[in-house]
Formats: sequence, structure tokens, C-alpha cells
Amino acid sequence: MKIFYRAEQVASNTAAYSPSAFKPQLVMQDWQAHGLISAKDIESFEPVSRADFKRVHNPQMVDDVLDLKRRNGFRNVDAEVATSLPYTSGSLLGAARWALAHQTNACSPTSGFHHAGYDEPEGYCTFNGLMVTAARLLDEGLAQRIAILDCDVHYGNGTDDIIARLGLQERIIHHSMGRHFETREQAGPDGSHFEAWLAQALKECAAADLVLYQAGADPHLDDPLGGVLSESEMIRRDVAVFSTFRDKALVWNLAGGYQRDASGSIEPVLRLHRNTFAAWRSIAGEVQTKIITAAA
Repeated sequence: MKIFYRAEQVASNTAAYSPSAFKPQLVMQDWQAHGLISAKDIESFEPVSRADFKRVHNPQMVDDVLDLKRRNGFRNVDAEVATSLPYTSGSLLGAARWALAHQTNACSPTSGFHHAGYDEPEGYCTFNGLMVTAARLLDEGLAQRIAILDCDVHYGNGTDDIIARLGLQERIIHHSMGRHFETREQAGPDGSHFEAWLAQALKECAAADLVLYQAGADPHLDDPLGGVLSESEMIRRDVAVFSTFRDKALVWNLAGGYQRDASGSIEPVLRLHRNTFAAWRSIAGEVQTKIITAAA
């Protein structure tokens, strides 16, 4: 698995409720500490440009955010956050190029995309890297259809907004878990309703040249903004996705996750992202990797 990571995609922003600005660094450290990755797995990439952002967003909004004249998705004008934004989207685009070129899976350890609409940052999301990546690849003819499988617990409203604004409904397949499952009851007592939805989404995504998979940690039952799936159900989610697209172009990223332990650490979130990586390794057959399971 190639992981597209550069230190520039990280911003401290520790005052924010969401850890997404600094989570990539913690995730990479965690994966290395648990022996999931080594230096040879890490790939560099180029940041995207203002023109890339303006392809899918209001150009004035892009300039205002990057020039610190308008609040970003964290509702501040932090220069460190603004500097990181071309790299977060660049990570996803770089991973997608690799996945398409090699017809394989890749990882972009990024978050903070799907609430950002054409005109506005929203919900810890400033620019929609999913749509930046999709539009660039479609424009270049590297893909004819792209699927966005969004398993963050929240509805990807910004993604739908941009798809509609740009008239890309026929070229982008978008499935957002958060549009259908806000509670445990909706997912089913054993997650069966969610799994039926996922199975259908996977069938439809199979028609795409590339799948962008948001493997969010926030659906977990204990997440303060989640409460939908158990840990074992989330593992089954990841296994289903990686099994379906084992030898196809797929990029997965981190998306949301808001749990903290008693010390204030995001270890519960890191554990869930660790499970996703272990699920991929178990499907890829690289090694027999222990997946941490918890009671349903």
C-alpha cells in the first residue's frame, strides 16, 4: 500500500473540536509504531493549485480563504491551516493518480472534504478534495466515471452541491452513508440495514474507473457525533469494500472521527483507522494482520 503523505498537509489547530488538521501526522506515527507501514510505503506528491480549487469552488471564496480574508472550515483564519490545504487535496489526487496508473489501492491520510460546497466552507471542511480530485482526473481523461463512496457518518452535502453545480451527475457516482443512517435504529440492531445499503452501493460503484472511499471513524457507537455502527460492523464495512475492489483503482482516506479518551487523546479514533488498515492488509494478503475487535 502506498500512502501519499507530506508533513506540509498537517496543521496544529489544536483548539478545534475536530482533530482533522493534525490527525494525518498522528495516524502515520501510529501506523509506523504498530508495524503497519515503513518508510518505503510513503510517497510524495505535488500540492494542488488555486486553479484546481477554483475548478470546483467559487473563485472568490478560494482566494479569500487562502489569503486569510475569510474563515476556513474550522471557522478561523489560521495561516497554518490555509498553507496545509493544497497538500491535503494534493495527497488525495496523488494517490488517485497512482491507483489509476497501477490499478491498485492507495491511501491518502486526509480528512475535511465532504461538507465543503461550491460557495462555502462548512463543518471542518474548507475545500472539497474529493471533487478537486474527481474533476481534475475527468478533465484530463484519466477516468470517465468516478465513484465517491462516503462512509463518514455525516451526509456529504458539499459533494452533492458541487456535483449539481458542475453538472457531473452522469460522471460521478456518489453514495453518502450520512444521507441514510443517522441513528443505530436506522442501521439495524445488527447493522444489517447499513450492510444492505453498502452492498448495493458497491454494486453501483463497480461501474466506475476509480473509487474514492471515505473510511470514516465517526460512525462508531461511542463517537460523540456518531452512534451508528459497532467496531466489528465497521471492520466488516472495510472488508467488504476492500474485497470488492482488491485489484481495482481505489483510494481510501480517513474522514471523520471525534472520540477522545480520558486523557484527551484521540487514541479511540486512531484504533479505528488502524483497524481499517489492518482490514486492507488482510484482504491484500501481504501478511496475516491481527484486526482489533470489540464487542458489538
